[in-house]
Amino acid sequence: MTLPTPRPVREWHDVDRTRFEAEIVPLGQPALLRGLVVGWPAVQAQSIAGYLRGFDLNRECDVLVGSPASGGRFFYGDDFGAMNFQQRGATLAALLDRLEAAAGEAQPPTLAAQALAVPQILPGFAAENRLALVDSAVPPRMWIGNRAIVACHYDTMRNLACLVAGRRIFTLFPPDQVRNLYVGPFESTPAGTPISLVDFDAPDLDRFPDFPHAMAAAQVAEMAPGDALYIPYMWWHHVRALDAVNLLVNYWWNDAADAALAPLDAFIHGLLALRDLPEEQRAAWRAMFEHFVFQANGDPVAHLPVASRGVLGGVTPAQARRMAAQLGKVLMAKG
Repeated sequence: MTLPTPRPVREWHDVDRTRFEAEIVPLGQPALLRGLVVGWPAVQAQSIAGYLRGFDLNRECDVLVGSPASGGRFFYGDDFGAMNFQQRGATLAALLDRLEAAAGEAQPPTLAAQALAVPQILPGFAAENRLALVDSAVPPRMWIGNRAIVACHYDTMRNLACLVAGRRIFTLFPPDQVRNLYVGPFESTPAGTPISLVDFDAPDLDRFPDFPHAMAAAQVAEMAPGDALYIPYMWWHHVRALDAVNLLVNYWWNDAADAALAPLDAFIHGLLALRDLPEEQRAAWRAMFEHFVFQANGDPVAHLPVASRGVLGGVTPAQARRMAAQLGKVLMAKG
């Protein structure tokens, strides 16, 4: 069966912060910002390894190492209790040396250091390579490696990914495609967030028959150095690095106010409390959530005086903390 071809992510040019916030973010769609950071010294450098060696590279980081047999894909091993890669400590200097050596090997290992906090791991880089589209308080993170494949996953943040060196292909899916992506365990994951189990290079459609529906809804972005990709909150994305040395810098942020209970925590509690109820009871609670939590029918308490709305009308941070603490006590008692 031939899978549907994803449509290209919409491209934008000459984007500044005002345009980004007023025109792009409200669409709730991925956006490929061509040439956004092409003027960065890191992008302009003849050799990214040579440029990075101008900084202090002696801080240690975790490096993922996959065997040549993995095909570059960081994934599970023979079962969900193990991975097909190892995690080793190394300095950035040693990682760069190994990447350059691997570039000349016929069957190199897959190497990647992921989500490194730039201010701590590479002081001075952010000062030379600034991004004006996000708040200066949002710290950049660095992803460096060779021809690695990161399985399809989501982030509970907005994401602006800036490609510094190498080429990458992102395949993106809206949040509602979770039903067609065949998600693996929540407890055991390759990198901390649940992933799709589908091998995008060789999808097993007997095991994952609805995956073509996900591909029909997919968008694809082919990035070159200097490009940036905006990924909206909780959009699924599969990432393929195409070159022997790749470097990406990204920024994660969330406009929502800090809550006493994170949405993922509430989701886990929902699994505990609701999933195994009889269908009649699940249907009743589905209606309650749609009405009061997701407000599918408009403001559910508009008919009540403000003073009488209680928790349905919103809570103060102090009330929210007390409610979360009480919930914690209930869970401990049941444990």
